[in-house]
Amino acid sequence: MDMQNAFQNLNWLAIIVAAVSAFGLGALWYSPLLFSKRWMKESGVTREDAENTNMTKTFGLSFILSVLASFFLAMFIGADAGAAFGALAGFMAGLGWVFTFMGIIYLFEQKSLAHFLINSLYSVAALTLMGFIIGIWQ
Repeated sequence: MDMQNAFQNLNWLAIIVAAVSAFGLGALWYSPLLFSKRWMKESGVTREDAENTNMTKTFGLSFILSVLASFFLAMFIGADAGAAFGALAGFMAGLGWVFTFMGIIYLFEQKSLAHFLINSLYSVAALTLMGFIIGIWQ
């Protein structure tokens, strides 16, 4: 498929919903219900740091980045994906690219295994969910 057809066949509603799903998963993943306390300990971010950050900027840019990730995943998956292929493609992108490259970075930065797993497995889970949503709506 050429690029013009690829753009024309994008389901923008699926892309936006997939981005929202990743954003929502992140809210749960980094919440007190799951990993917020451990993530804060491993990352060195304190409650005071979190309270003093510009949340509009942080959440706004995070959402834009989620939309970009969803867009590129939709381009990668293609128009004839289906739910199973979409989820598998998202999982493989998360595990094969994000997880591995984050692993390399964390090794050189000498970050903890727990910090690496919290962040990288969020990416794998989010991309899998996004791929499923994009695939099911193609």
